[in-house]
Amino acid sequence: LQNERGDYFLFVSRLVPYKKADLIIRTFAELDLPLKVVGDGPMMQECRQLATANIEILGELSSDQIVRLMSGARALVFAAEEDFGIVPVEAQACGTPVIAYGSGGVTETVIPADGSNWEKATGVFFYEQNEKEVKKAVEQFICWEEYFDRKIIRQNAERFSAERFKREMLDFINAKQKEQ
Repeated sequence: LQNERGDYFLFVSRLVPYKKADLIIRTFAELDLPLKVVGDGPMMQECRQLATANIEILGELSSDQIVRLMSGARALVFAAEEDFGIVPVEAQACGTPVIAYGSGGVTETVIPADGSNWEKATGVFFYEQNEKEVKKAVEQFICWEEYFDRKIIRQNAERFSAERFKREMLDFINAKQKEQ
């Protein structure tokens, strides 16, 4: 993990319509904040056309390159509705807060800040997939950014580790065997 954050926000996804890369790019063009977009897909050309000088379209990168970017980002921005959504968990594993559409699996993996729960907050939610709401969430994040704790964010991601899954599955199996 890096100790220093960069000055950029990060979007990592396959560039397909439901992932809403276009929404995030349009919003960051309006905000004029640095955004790095990682991914490839059928919307690549549209994303390149929407990008302004503050937005870098990086294409597909290696896992190591993505981890470095996640570790240095101010926040990951995630606009899709997913059953689970591994990217926000990966960002949190890097100690990086998440600005996300507050629907689907992300509601179980990200703990949204409400202005008073800093001992456990790992991100900020927006509840409508439109530029106004994403912009509001980014601005809220910036107001609260200093309060997010990288260690707390990383600990939250550890709830989804393979080791924990294996341990709890074995405990469950052992408990069921003892019942018989």
